[in-house]
Amino acid sequence: MFSVDQDISSCTTPSKPPTKYGELIILGYNGSLPNGDRGRRKSHFSLFKRARANGVKPSTVHAVCSPQAAKAISNKDQHSISYTLSRAQTVVVEYTHDSTTDMFQIGRSTESPIDFVVTDTVPCRLSPAYRDSSTLFSQSTISRFACRIICQRHPPYTARIYAAGFDSSKNIFLGEKAAKWKTPDGLMDGLTTNGVLVMHPRHGFTQDSRASAWREISVCGNVFSLRETRSAQQRGKMVEKESHELRDGSLIDLCGVTLLWRTAEGLARTPSTKHLEVLRQELNAARPQCPVGLNTLAFPSLRGSGGSSGGSSGGSSSSGNRDAVLDAKQPWVYLKCGHVHGYHGWSGQSRRSQEDEDEEEEEQEQEMASVHEDAQEPGSSRERQCPMCRTRGPYVPLWLGCESAFYLDAAPPTHAFVPCGHVCSEKTAAFWSQIPLPHGTHTFHVACPFCMQPLRRERCFIRLIFQGPLD
Repeated sequence: MFSVDQDISSCTTPSKPPTKYGELIILGYNGSLPNGDRGRRKSHFSLFKRARANGVKPSTVHAVCSPQAAKAISNKDQHSISYTLSRAQTVVVEYTHDSTTDMFQIGRSTESPIDFVVTDTVPCRLSPAYRDSSTLFSQSTISRFACRIICQRHPPYTARIYAAGFDSSKNIFLGEKAAKWKTPDGLMDGLTTNGVLVMHPRHGFTQDSRASAWREISVCGNVFSLRETRSAQQRGKMVEKESHELRDGSLIDLCGVTLLWRTAEGLARTPSTKHLEVLRQELNAARPQCPVGLNTLAFPSLRGSGGSSGGSSGGSSSSGNRDAVLDAKQPWVYLKCGHVHGYHGWSGQSRRSQEDEDEEEEEQEQEMASVHEDAQEPGSSRERQCPMCRTRGPYVPLWLGCESAFYLDAAPPTHAFVPCGHVCSEKTAAFWSQIPLPHGTHTFHVACPFCMQPLRRERCFIRLIFQGPLD
């Protein structure tokens, strides 16, 4: 397996940039991982045309009688998939080099065959115990060699996904308990333990996008309806009219982490990070004010805008640390009505003694010092009464969505997800609010793409109401 950086540098010329097939972005990370993007462990992964093709395709099928014989075949210096039917029978499918394709592998393993290392995504509001890296590693449901993507080296650069990836010995082993079967043409196919699920939004990743049914992809790339549970041995029904070909906006779930596939053409139509920065500056230039304190509000720069609000492997980076960027200018919102304020101690009480006011002022200072816990832990955002409309509801800080690949359009950030407070355009919020994402082994829920916090069923997002300057 060639390193990605090596492949890119060797096929780059001064006059022609490398061909980009597309990009994989992990849902739940607002621009970078908590501890920063390093090497093969990052929040997004670009797939470029390799200097030399490393794709493979099936060739010879061996029906052998013993595991020892299967091992002897698999030990050859070429890729193979072993299907163990019983203790006495194993089928080995040899794969040969394919000069027309490039192969990229995704999984939890840090071994060299894996191009993109992924770990379980933990919603930002889970307790610190669940963010511990050792806990995540021992409880991970992501396969070490989860899936592989095969890209055509020539236009239109079609990308196709397959369950399971080849290990360091160039083998894939489907054990006796794995779901597997013989196909009508005499070949073999199977499913991995927790499966690889794919969903292609109708109308692509556009302003007209709509959710479609989630499907499971087999080791050979066939499409099936979902099993009763992720690890059930009985496969779903084959869906012959659907394909394992990835499209712009396709979602890939590996039972613990969900990825968004964006094609190179799709990314060219997506607002850039620079454009999002311009929108932030325009929003701040309007000088929105807090109706209570009458102070001017301002969204922090994208680098400090809660950049790593999702969590995996614990910790948080300096660029995504909310404690470091929250100040008096930070916008807060009442999630029931959408009125935007600065942080204040108003709670809606009609009469208070001086002692109560002093206590509340002290509490306010303590909350500002520990706002990360106040804004992140479940149920910690106390209900307050909005001074503008007297509506009671949660009161949370607002954070701009920094990952541009999640945006459907280049419109201004006018809406916020409930209850996390991530801000984006209206059509982007509307799209993600109707996309059911796999959760656990047999449930689905809608979630904020920037932090994977489950959204409120009764109201997934709100329109923000800013007050302009009085002058």
